[in-house]
Amino acid sequence: MKVIGVTGMPGSGKSVVSRVAEKRGMEVVKMGDVIREEAQQRNEDPGIVAVQLREEYGEYVVANRCVDIIKNLAKTSAFNSKPKVDKPQLFLIEGIRSPWEVQIFKKNFKDFKVIAVHSKPETRFLRLKKRMRSDDSADSKESLERDQRELKFGIGEVIANSDYMVINEGSLNKFKKTVQRIIENEL
Repeated sequence: MKVIGVTGMPGSGKSVVSRVAEKRGMEVVKMGDVIREEAQQRNEDPGIVAVQLREEYGEYVVANRCVDIIKNLAKTSAFNSKPKVDKPQLFLIEGIRSPWEVQIFKKNFKDFKVIAVHSKPETRFLRLKKRMRSDDSADSKESLERDQRELKFGIGEVIANSDYMVINEGSLNKFKKTVQRIIENEL
């Protein structure tokens, strides 16, 4: 089994990395989906739930849930229905936020690597306004507050210590090609 992680501030381009990985045949597990699912169950804002979960269960909670998801996917016959003789099962974890999460993934997955995606705050804000997912905001103050919350989780340390850094400020095609090269290099 091969597992790669991706980190980056909101709107940096993590979902593009995930789409490239999916085209490569990787199964994508999104840490944000774990938060959004819990937020829906609690009928609460995802940003609030992200903090609450960590306060209630510790810094490792989201990572541990993702590890369980990956291990369950690896066991299912649906995922294994198209076995490749000499190819490992391939997974990408999108949305790593803290060094504690990286620790959990490195403990559970041999040769785990992290790709960091970086974009300027102005670029990210414009992308978030356009995307408008449930946890996005068209208000610059709310967007800044979200960035500050992410930084409190330790995402800056994860980005600084990543195995790969990709700048996503140019053409989308160039960004995708860079990501493809990194993924191919790791597999």
